[in-house]
Amino acid sequence: MNKAIQIRFQTPLEHFTLDVDISIPATGVTILFGPSGCGKTTLLRCIAGLHPAKHAHLRINNNSWQAEGVYLPAHQRRVGYVFQEPSLFPHLNVTRNLLFGQRRSYLPSQNQSHQRIDNKSPAHNDNKSPQRNANKSPLSLDEVSQLLGISHLLQRMPEHLSGGEKQRVAIGRALLSNPEILLMDEPLSALDYATKAEIIPYLEQLHARLSIPIIYVTHAISEVESLADHIVLLEKGKVTAQGPIKEMLLDLSAPLAHFTNAGSLLDAVVDHYDEEYDLTAFAVDGGTLTVPGNIGLPGAQKRIHLSASHISLSRTAASDSTIVNILPVTILEISPADKAQCNIRLQLGDHSQILARITRRSKDQLALQCGEQLFAQIKGVSLVKRLNSHAHPAPLGL
Repeated sequence: MNKAIQIRFQTPLEHFTLDVDISIPATGVTILFGPSGCGKTTLLRCIAGLHPAKHAHLRINNNSWQAEGVYLPAHQRRVGYVFQEPSLFPHLNVTRNLLFGQRRSYLPSQNQSHQRIDNKSPAHNDNKSPQRNANKSPLSLDEVSQLLGISHLLQRMPEHLSGGEKQRVAIGRALLSNPEILLMDEPLSALDYATKAEIIPYLEQLHARLSIPIIYVTHAISEVESLADHIVLLEKGKVTAQGPIKEMLLDLSAPLAHFTNAGSLLDAVVDHYDEEYDLTAFAVDGGTLTVPGNIGLPGAQKRIHLSASHISLSRTAASDSTIVNILPVTILEISPADKAQCNIRLQLGDHSQILARITRRSKDQLALQCGEQLFAQIKGVSLVKRLNSHAHPAPLGL
């Protein structure tokens, strides 16, 4: 049974044609990434049924929402949509804004809702069950309020909310519509840096605790590193690359590896905290990494980012250096990054890889070759996922 989301849209835009044919995971966060004006928002609107596309195929949870002869209208698609601006109803308090989303959860099932086109048969559900997941209970107002940290705001009017609070309410309203899929169109783009930092942990909670797929539009690499499981790169309406985020960051032929702040992601588990030096040790595939601060309890799962430009390579493990994070690695691939630098893909442990960026001169001086065993000296480690859980939390209703 194919649970992937199948998306195919072709529609002319002002300066180019949006032409997308992809299959993405039916769980986790898929990020649509690319420069402004490349078609990300239009693709999201096509999925929601808000933008007409004559040549279209959309299949979610083994249900055809759009295909030849089949069209599920926008108001009958179980989509939670979060826009760049919160767009709360100014005359309703937070509770009533949230409950407005709940009203959409009582739509007719998809099997009763398809419109026929050109006298052709409506699509069918391969599982012979309605679109609404009958085995999953909708989230309650209390669950959503706790998940997004807005329980204390329920009686407030929108005019008395900060920008970050408004956006969390807008996300809650989308969740209470009991969606099959959550679409998020640059939800942090209108917020300042401090407010973005406030909201990211709540988005991470959604990622960990919801069983529905999330398609998230952004052009901010920091949001990609924090949230993405899968990424689709768009440019002028075309998909240039797609795949699991860890693999895409390490693909030396893909655009992400050529960014100034290119790097790699590692899954890590808190091992212990050194109170004397205020350092937290993380267990990673291939060794241990140390980070300043008391990051979490032992067993907490984290995601960390290693900047490629903050990794140097040595033939020996230096014992007289201020760099304490030194791990054994093996060179897998060497590729030019620009005229002065090259990217080096490295094997770390049995199952992980990281990216280093050094000058071409350094590479030639050391005569580096694929297959060589070296030591990676990691000068900086960034924590990008702050979930303090000992294991994956049990998914909430959706």
